[in-house]
Amino acid sequence: RRVHEPILVGSVDHVVRGPHGEWGVLMNFDKAFEMLIGHEGSYVNHPRDPGGETKYGISKRQYPGENIKEMTLVRAKDIYQRDYWWKAGCDLVPECVKFDLFDTAVNAGPGAAIRMLQKALGVTQDGVIGPKTMQAISSTDPERLDKRFNGHRLDHLNNLDTWPDFGRGWA
Repeated sequence: RRVHEPILVGSVDHVVRGPHGEWGVLMNFDKAFEMLIGHEGSYVNHPRDPGGETKYGISKRQYPGENIKEMTLVRAKDIYQRDYWWKAGCDLVPECVKFDLFDTAVNAGPGAAIRMLQKALGVTQDGVIGPKTMQAISSTDPERLDKRFNGHRLDHLNNLDTWPDFGRGWA
């Protein structure tokens, strides 16, 4: 074993070498959901939250047909994958951007998340990951893209009326 290689325990199919030679875990939906749900709480109905009733980060305002109070973690995971991970195109971006794009899609919506990504890339902000966005993604340094994306993301969050109440948990 070389000094800079990780000691692997269990399955190695999710361990990758990054663009600068560093080792890390491949980001996929299951890993991203695990990270996200650690920041989302159980049932709350905060009077200053415009989403109203919320459980696992799923709000009554966004999902009026769901029984939020009785929401299961499995149901929440299905919603997150269908409505946020896939719609935001998280599998289409570099590893270091996937979780941040997903988290932004959850907080601002997939279209807004994609527009922030496009702003970071310097392409037309139409909220669709098409050929021009994909070309820009493939020709941009992933770490630089992630930093630029997160700058736009924090700027967006900081300008929300609810930032004083919820900003600490978002950033």
